[in-house]
Amino acid sequence: MLSKNDIKEIKALEQKKFRSANGLFVAEGHKLVNELLDVFECVLAAATPEWDRFGSKIPAARFEPVTPDELKRASLLQNPQDVLAVFRIPDHQCQFSTAATGNLVLALDDIQDPGNLGTIVRIADWFGIRDIFCSKGTADIYNPKSVQATMGAIARVRLHYIDLKKELESLKGNIPIYGTFLDGENIYSKDLSANGVIIMGNEGNGISQAIEQTVTDKLLIPAWPTGAKTSESLNVAVATAIICAEFRRRN
Repeated sequence: MLSKNDIKEIKALEQKKFRSANGLFVAEGHKLVNELLDVFECVLAAATPEWDRFGSKIPAARFEPVTPDELKRASLLQNPQDVLAVFRIPDHQCQFSTAATGNLVLALDDIQDPGNLGTIVRIADWFGIRDIFCSKGTADIYNPKSVQATMGAIARVRLHYIDLKKELESLKGNIPIYGTFLDGENIYSKDLSANGVIIMGNEGNGISQAIEQTVTDKLLIPAWPTGAKTSESLNVAVATAIICAEFRRRN
């Protein structure tokens, strides 16, 4: 069973300062936990009998069988599932220039919503993008809401928090840097490369002026039909999916 202190420490991981201090994050639900067990170090797992098919053989430093009520007290979800696990945050090492030279990568400019961030990671996973470079103002991928929204894609997509403007400036002129703008070229008719950086901007403000200066190729996802009254913008995760699909379709 989980002690009161265990529950307190798990609940604390809802806050970034405690995740950073302890180097730990929480994942819940059998599909997500199963995906992460093969990739991340699990320091604690708690499961109800309904899910506990492995018992103490689960690859965790510590395994605790719990009742549904005990799990509910520890869970960070409104509707707890059958298993909760605490994982160690990995230390991903990757050079921006190296990743973008031979591959397509995403760069996120202050994405704020944890759900959007998790969904973008899931989209990247679907389209074979293995590295995402985030501004330091972007939401924390280890926020429980972000982790849940990845649906396990966080096991295959690496996120790196960097000085995005500085790193993009160092790439300009050597690697294509794409961004979406209302005055950009139609993505369906513009030439697209098989490598480079795709920048996605903040939900409310788009790509910031500082980051815009590093963009070499401005793209537009056109509304249909041309000139029709329509929504002001697309959700950033939806826009990411459209752009990634078009890049992969071409290449």
